[in-house]
Amino acid sequence: MPSMLFCADPLDPRRPDPYFAAETTAARELGAPVGLIDHDLLVAGDAAAAVRNVPRDIGPAWYRGWMIPSAAYSALADALAARGTPLIVDATTYRKAHELPGWYETFAVVTPASRWLPSPPGQVPDAATLANLAAPLGGGAGIVKDYVKSAKHAWATACYIPNLADTVRLHQVVAAFIAEQGDYLAGGIVLRAFESFGVGARRAAEARVWWLDGVPLLVGAHPDTPGECPELQLDRVGTCVAQLGARFVTTDLALREDGVCRVVEVGDGQVSDLPAGIGPESIVEALLETRPD
Repeated sequence: MPSMLFCADPLDPRRPDPYFAAETTAARELGAPVGLIDHDLLVAGDAAAAVRNVPRDIGPAWYRGWMIPSAAYSALADALAARGTPLIVDATTYRKAHELPGWYETFAVVTPASRWLPSPPGQVPDAATLANLAAPLGGGAGIVKDYVKSAKHAWATACYIPNLADTVRLHQVVAAFIAEQGDYLAGGIVLRAFESFGVGARRAAEARVWWLDGVPLLVGAHPDTPGECPELQLDRVGTCVAQLGARFVTTDLALREDGVCRVVEVGDGQVSDLPAGIGPESIVEALLETRPD
């Protein structure tokens, strides 16, 4: 049986973070070895200290916890391997599922057209660079995000670009997005062609599908649209998931105005929120029943 690693409570590193307490309890009740990781220490750059409460030599492990930047995940994998607890999802595979440049080509037929540019936090590319980045997407609307997340809570100012050919507005929105993300900007800048999901002003509900070894394990409402889950055909998306080759991933899906199922986002399943109202038992039990290799 694999082991499982969860985030520790920031106020008491001997206890699981309350957000993951139910999953931790489920894992322990199923007999899995459990370790706790100090997420704050990890993202601060001290991976060795972050894993000091993980028992040694408990074997291959799944992680379930807060999102981890790819570089920090690589450091975590090294620190755990030194303790005899290698992560089942290696650092290369995590980055491939977690960051858009890793998964985009595999999902290009089912997701909006995208282009990206590596960029450090706080640095706004000049207008000419952004215009060149946007040019292959043609005219029309678009959105900006980083390799992992958008700022859709600031839709009008730091996410949606009414016309990608409007270089002034493009630069303004990208600059606002970079300011919004601050030090948490992940990887760089992504421009995506805008596709309308839903009808009129009503935003379409999204579904989050959990895939384990290429098989859909769970379908639920996306955390942003709780209580609503569209009915979707998963065949084309499933083909892409299989081609990606990552063992545990999520896909956020929505129906475009023409009824076609589209991939809004792909993520590593270890750091994706469970659907509201669904207990952790099904996910935890399925992970513990897998072969770690």
